Amino acid sequence: MITRFTNGLLLSNEGFVREDLWVQDGRIVNPREIFFGNKVKADEVIDVQGNLIAPGFIDIQLNGGFGIDFSSADAAEIETGLALVRQKLLRQGVTAFCPTLITSSPERYHTLIPKIKKSAGGKDGAAVLGIHLEGPFINEKKKGAHPGHLIRSLEAGFASIEAVYGSNLSNVAMVTLAPELEHAPRIIQELCQQGIVVSLGHTCASLDEAERGILMGASSITHLFNAMTAFHHRDPGIIGLLPYGAEDRYRFFYGMIVDGLHTHDASMRLAYSTYPRGCVLVTDATQAMGLLPGEHHLGDMVVVLDDNHRLTVKGTDTLAGSAVSMDVCVRRFSTFVGAAKAIQAATLHPAQLLHINDRKGHLNVGADADFIILSHDLHVQQTYIAGNLFWSAKDCTRR
Repeated sequence: MITRFTNGLLLSNEGFVREDLWVQDGRIVNPREIFFGNKVKADEVIDVQGNLIAPGFIDIQLNGGFGIDFSSADAAEIETGLALVRQKLLRQGVTAFCPTLITSSPERYHTLIPKIKKSAGGKDGAAVLGIHLEGPFINEKKKGAHPGHLIRSLEAGFASIEAVYGSNLSNVAMVTLAPELEHAPRIIQELCQQGIVVSLGHTCASLDEAERGILMGASSITHLFNAMTAFHHRDPGIIGLLPYGAEDRYRFFYGMIVDGLHTHDASMRLAYSTYPRGCVLVTDATQAMGLLPGEHHLGDMVVVLDDNHRLTVKGTDTLAGSAVSMDVCVRRFSTFVGAAKAIQAATLHPAQLLHINDRKGHLNVGADADFIILSHDLHVQQTYIAGNLFWSAKDCTRR
């Protein structure tokens, strides 16, 4: 089955171009090979009516949504809850994501990690790329909304990791930890050797400690500017890594929550203008995403969503994740950097971070046909996975 998507603007490496997208057997194919090599035409032609064609969004930090909190779910709830979130994400243009667990007890990790399995996208919804374990090996001084009594040290080395998470980490894609903790450099190296991406966050690390983490294999900074030492001209801390990325001294990425609450617009502009190739949009969304203002949960904590979409730990002014969706982040970020670059920060860059850019995050020949149709103001019209339509706000013309 060969499908041709025509009359749209396709996001390429150079920006949006007026080209058709050709899909066969769930992959993007070269139309020249079809026409001149195989001498065949498309079995189906879909008119996208002048809209934009872009890769599906990838969210590497999603705590839950639509009433589901991954960190507080029990063994019976996690599978049904995950199934609901996978389906609901399609309307936001998210075709793949990392379910995120905040700092929790060893018992909860031992229950949840085996249950949250990596899964391909399709009729069941967005792909599950692997778990993002955000904590508990973080600095208590920068715990943010994480429960302080569950924060752990790495005093036993990698045995600390296995005691808390369990010995089987095959379902894990990413771990956030503080690089200044004792034994952290060696732990970072061992996690990377297992194919797990390590991100530095919830940290008081100096620039030297952050550099050591990068040199040992860490390749990301978790929600830049949040839950870390503030930049100072004589002591830049972890934020001081940004110019080193721009100079190609180190290759790493940094997450950015573009909800208008976590980070001032000027700070986002400063980070992006310094190191645009490293920017990854994340939602850090919680159970409250898609719900009305009121009380919700993040792990065992009660959080409050106000009428301005600000989510805080009940009784405090501490931000507790967000209620923002990825499509909103992309639209907001596009006002700073333009549509093409904003979309790349939610597609290509997270795919590169997770080492899946051989097949996801772009629309090059050979990639998985996970893509979305967007209006020119970047509202999601349709979501496709493996070339099949799984969510639509309206029908495109088929012929």
